[in-house]
Amino acid sequence: MTYPKPKRHSKLKPEQLRWKCDPDIFEFASTSDIEPIEGILGQERALKALRLGVELRSPGYNIYIAGLSGSGKATTIKKMLETIGSTCPELYDYAYVNNFQDPDRPILLTFHKGQAKVFKRNLSSAIDVLKQKIPQALESENYIEKKKRIISEFNEKQQELMSEFDKELRKEGLTLGQVKVGEVARPDIVPLIDDQPVPVFQLEQKIKEGKITEEQAKEIIDKYNEHQEELQLMFKKGLKISQEFQKKLEDLEINAARDVVKAVMDNLKENYKQQPKVQQFINNVEKNILENVQIFKGAKPQGETTSEGYLIDYFRDYDVNIILDNSNTNECPIIIETSPTFTNLFGAVERVSDGKGGFYTDFTNIKSGSILRANGGYLVLNVMHLFEEPGVWKTLKRVLTYHKLEIQDPPNLIQFTSTTIKPEPVELDVKVILIGSQYVYSFLTEYEYDFKKMFKIKADFDYEMKRNDKVLFEYARVIKKLIKDENLKEFDKYAMAKLLEIAALFAGEQNKLTLRFSKLADIAREASFWAADDGANVVTAAHVERAYQSAKERHGMLESKITEMYEDQTFLIDVSGERIGQINGLAVYSADFYSFGRPTRITATVSLGSGNIINVEREAGMSGRHYNKGVLIISGYFKETFGQELPLAFNANLVFEQSYGTVDGDSASCAEIFALLSTLSGLPIKQYIAVTGSLNQKGDVQPIGGVNEKIEGFFDICKLKGWNKKQGVIIPIQNIKDLMLREDIIDAVRKNEFHIYPISRVEDGIEILTGVAAGKKTAKGYDKNSVFYLVDEKLREMYAKARAMKVEDNSNQKKKKKK
Repeated sequence: MTYPKPKRHSKLKPEQLRWKCDPDIFEFASTSDIEPIEGILGQERALKALRLGVELRSPGYNIYIAGLSGSGKATTIKKMLETIGSTCPELYDYAYVNNFQDPDRPILLTFHKGQAKVFKRNLSSAIDVLKQKIPQALESENYIEKKKRIISEFNEKQQELMSEFDKELRKEGLTLGQVKVGEVARPDIVPLIDDQPVPVFQLEQKIKEGKITEEQAKEIIDKYNEHQEELQLMFKKGLKISQEFQKKLEDLEINAARDVVKAVMDNLKENYKQQPKVQQFINNVEKNILENVQIFKGAKPQGETTSEGYLIDYFRDYDVNIILDNSNTNECPIIIETSPTFTNLFGAVERVSDGKGGFYTDFTNIKSGSILRANGGYLVLNVMHLFEEPGVWKTLKRVLTYHKLEIQDPPNLIQFTSTTIKPEPVELDVKVILIGSQYVYSFLTEYEYDFKKMFKIKADFDYEMKRNDKVLFEYARVIKKLIKDENLKEFDKYAMAKLLEIAALFAGEQNKLTLRFSKLADIAREASFWAADDGANVVTAAHVERAYQSAKERHGMLESKITEMYEDQTFLIDVSGERIGQINGLAVYSADFYSFGRPTRITATVSLGSGNIINVEREAGMSGRHYNKGVLIISGYFKETFGQELPLAFNANLVFEQSYGTVDGDSASCAEIFALLSTLSGLPIKQYIAVTGSLNQKGDVQPIGGVNEKIEGFFDICKLKGWNKKQGVIIPIQNIKDLMLREDIIDAVRKNEFHIYPISRVEDGIEILTGVAAGKKTAKGYDKNSVFYLVDEKLREMYAKARAMKVEDNSNQKKKKKK
């Protein structure tokens, strides 16, 4: 059979396979001749968003910085924040003091910057003055005279009360005496026998001695009992007199100390006329001091300890706990919290052992966190760290929603609570800046309904930028800054050109450069190391290439192991000859530092059926959504191209041979459709040409990712299996701009030993693979013996067979019914 020849398909030229940076575009011999860059390169969109978010201090205008790691997010935000210190709002100091009415709810006092420690010092000085002045006031002659008068008055009343009662008792032969009960003596009624007091319990003895008769003893006891009620009344009167005495003494002490306390406190209040809350606290301190004068007069000495040895501080109630002192803060606070645990971020209420196995706390144990230290400024956080400890994210949302910070205990997974307090909330004006990925941002906006209300500004950091001569020079200045900051060796212009080529390789496109500077910085650091190792004064292109290849080698174990399986034929692959229904597709394996490609065998089989294309990977649960979609597109293409006149009467199976993991992506759909066309037409496919590319239902070939890795992977396997100088790869024409191939591949193309074919239609690919024209459809059908003609003829043949089988089946059923 004679087949029509296809048109001649173009192959890519060596200069199309890689962008090479011309070192002569640089007007310097080495980086020692240029100045480092001060800003950041290629992030204009993100910088505009950041500037708006940083300078607009309105509710909800917190910032989320999204982008890939290594694109300079943290560096940029730190530099930007450092330049806006002049626009910072007024800063304040914060201190907690004792709430004398409710100690479990400490009071928050707010001061202008630097004034909290002044207030603490002033209050401490006032207390120290009162420690001296109050005892002096209580030792004055006037006070002592008044105290003696009160004591004398008390003694007189006590004596008068007892004398009157004793006089009544003596009329009955009784008297008032003292009876010792254990170690304590108490007043009691005592009978008089021969004018001598005799306790009631000794009456039996007096009867035996003949001093009194039993009748007299009984009469004495009756009188004793009769006067017991009067004794109790007298005792109550005495207790009341004693209480009045104590009250008079206390009032005397308070009145004696009041003038001193009032004078000292009024002097303190003079400094805080514009702060009503501070004045109210001073009034409360004054009132409490007058209620606890005894601790100032030494009734409760300083340095006293408990039985467990813990020091008792009776003046602790008058302390001032400064939780934020901004006295030394001269610029807008910028806090980069690298460990945002609950305590580090929001503060805590510490607990102190009571020496008995328990814990207690008070207002002096309240500690602040980084969110309060950033009040009036900026707090920078890595979003992923907020989910590492329970309660951090929920508490941060609550703080940003209500603009208040309540310092409290962290969430306790063990249901155990000890003595706690509830400090007064702090009003917050802090701008929170989260750094994270686009994926986390999408997740939070989807599942946290109020997230976008709290973070209204999103700054997207790009991962690539378009290349031009100006950008190349600016890129060199970025590397110069790294050299200067880390004291690396200078790069000559050839080394810089090689580094920029690697930047384009990382970007995956000839006309773009990566903005993930961290990866490129690692190459630069290692190149400097190898230059030092060689004893060179400057880094050359050879050092940069060595650094890049060394990095690939360090991370290349997976690639080596997979290559071994091709070498020992564990993975079956043909890179020569021709076979029907079999083709070499190209897959990409992702490693930690880089990705690499390898060919994979794809086969197709057909049988009579109803036009179904069975995706074996999908049936086995080993395919992803994008791969499944690609197979369904193939079905749509066949129906569009060959199913307009007759229904498709075949079933097809598509298989990724020796695939033991999940297959995803649609870049194999071109290879799969070529395998099907080969099976249906009976034309063999050249096994020395691999294929990558996706397609749509109209037969247009679409671009794919990882084109460089795929070409390099097939090249390496061809070199491993043996050259025939016909080997090559078919790629989508749109991927030409993405090519950044290795020098050895470019050299092979230059020698016409390896070939790269760009295609835009299915017809182009099948012609290259079979060497037969695809065929154009006319009113009479496809060109005779073309690929599509043979496919169409095969489909018609299968349809005729299927129809004949159906007719025969219907006939057999009718015969069975007649019988």
